[in-house]
Amino acid sequence: MAVAAAASLEDSLEARHPASKQEPIVETAEEATEPAEADINELCTEMFNKMAIYLTGELTATSEDYKLLENMNKLTSLKYLEMKDIAINISRNLKDLNQKYAALQPYLEQINQIEEQVAVLEQAAYKLDAYSKKLEAKYKKLEKR
Repeated sequence: MAVAAAASLEDSLEARHPASKQEPIVETAEEATEPAEADINELCTEMFNKMAIYLTGELTATSEDYKLLENMNKLTSLKYLEMKDIAINISRNLKDLNQKYAALQPYLEQINQIEEQVAVLEQAAYKLDAYSKKLEAKYKKLEKR
């Protein structure tokens, strides 16, 4: 219907201006007309439906992202609780070891003292051995005479 109206408008324009065929037409009746009211309503409804679908998808994706972050936070929280328990156990064991080391400290000091005394005795034994070898050498020398 709009096409027929445009064609009749072009025919009437040609009848008034026969030279208009050679000159470019700036605007035609088809370009100047707006879509019918029903078409606009239908297009608007379609646009709003598609926009609703798009926004629903965007909101769903965002919601899923937040759910994922929430799950990751929960898992991280649980992991940190496990690590806290492990750290508490390590701390407790370290305190126990420090107490045991403190209890053993007097014995370790005695061992160090004994080790020092053994080193002194060892040096005395080496000196005694060297002296006895000299004595033996002198005795053999005197025996030969």
